[in-house]
Amino acid sequence: MCVATPEQTEGPYFVDEHLNRSDIRSDPVDGSVRPGLPLRLQIRVGRIDSTGCRPLVGATVDIWHCDAQGVYSDVSERPFRTLGSRFLRGYQVTDASGSVRFVTIYPGWYPGRTVHIHCKIRTGPDAARALQWTSQLYFDDAITDQAHRHIAYPQRERPRTRNGGDGIFQDDGRSLMLTLSGATEGYDARFEVGLKLHS
Repeated sequence: MCVATPEQTEGPYFVDEHLNRSDIRSDPVDGSVRPGLPLRLQIRVGRIDSTGCRPLVGATVDIWHCDAQGVYSDVSERPFRTLGSRFLRGYQVTDASGSVRFVTIYPGWYPGRTVHIHCKIRTGPDAARALQWTSQLYFDDAITDQAHRHIAYPQRERPRTRNGGDGIFQDDGRSLMLTLSGATEGYDARFEVGLKLHS
């Protein structure tokens, strides 16, 4: 965790929904749950400064991603047209170990992008120096091949974009790979973020 983690583009689909929840599979508007393989995600955030590396406590961690069909919530543009829905979005606040935990689904994909989860970390308003970090987290292609055999994920004629064919992944994506375990009943994913803060 004591290595600074690279940032990547936020992308066009961040919406600051203020949804404080660990299980982001449902849409709070109508209670519907997005189908897909369960994914239990732990993100641990560390602060890197002149004293070394220690857990960053009280930071807000937002995640958002597409569903098994490759669709984002609360987007007006084609092909999504999901304005007003709020599935697969939420935030948690880091605990004493610098950790947050989410329950979601293994993401699907859409043309031009490999499978990924967006992540944004913001320090609290009382922090000595406010910080915002934004990036994307990625999956091993072989594990995605296995996960996407599940019935919730459509089998398309067009091949899925893989990590090597994603231009955003090429920008430090190998440093943003999730550590995955599990099988056909669901997956556990872990990632450690190191943030440089200067007092």
